[in-house]
Amino acid sequence: MRFLLLIFVLVSSPSLWADTYLDLYKKSGWPQQQAHFSSALQQAQLRYQNTLPSAIYQALVNNSNNRFAADAMQARGQKALRQHLANPAPALAFFASSIGQKVSSAETAATHPEQLKRYADGLPAINADATRRLLIRHLANALPASQAGTEVTLALGSVAADSLSQMLPGLMDSEQTNALLETQRQRLHTQIDANIDNTLLHVYQDLSDAELEEFVSFAQSTGGQIYYQAALKTLQASLRATQ
Repeated sequence: MRFLLLIFVLVSSPSLWADTYLDLYKKSGWPQQQAHFSSALQQAQLRYQNTLPSAIYQALVNNSNNRFAADAMQARGQKALRQHLANPAPALAFFASSIGQKVSSAETAATHPEQLKRYADGLPAINADATRRLLIRHLANALPASQAGTEVTLALGSVAADSLSQMLPGLMDSEQTNALLETQRQRLHTQIDANIDNTLLHVYQDLSDAELEEFVSFAQSTGGQIYYQAALKTLQASLRATQ
């Protein structure tokens, strides 16, 4: 009985899960995605360099570098993943598999700075047969892809507004700011969701139909749905301004 009790305590110990969470965090591509976000942030900063007064531009750079510091983003993200994902084992089993690694690689490749630059004017239309389009539609329904894209776009777009608010305090109160933010979020989500099938066809174009079907099965499973709900919260926490 004492032996069984010891096993139960060990299995229930948060310290045992610690490495599992970290493995999942790495195998699902979070560090690479955050590195790509940092590159996108630098490009967003440069776009304002010649259009803003120097003082406001420097405030923009300082604020955004502080808010999106890589170490801080990873710390917030890893903490959120632990908070919102009670059992990381099902997701880790998928992302540690060959198909899971292929999915992770496809996702990180799609957000590489060179890819973003190449398709800055939009993705080309991807031709696919009815079977593949149906699989992609199932995937679009299972993944929070539109929500994730909205959060990233909104975060990158907010750097100038944050700096203006600091330079011109009282420009908008918190209620006005939140209302404007929610309006932008809804607008972006509508735009991204309208093209989500073509986006996913592009991202996962190197997966075979059989591999895509296996991915859909995981995404629709209970473990997959729990993971992706936690993943969206992890993304939001990573991007959240430090309080």
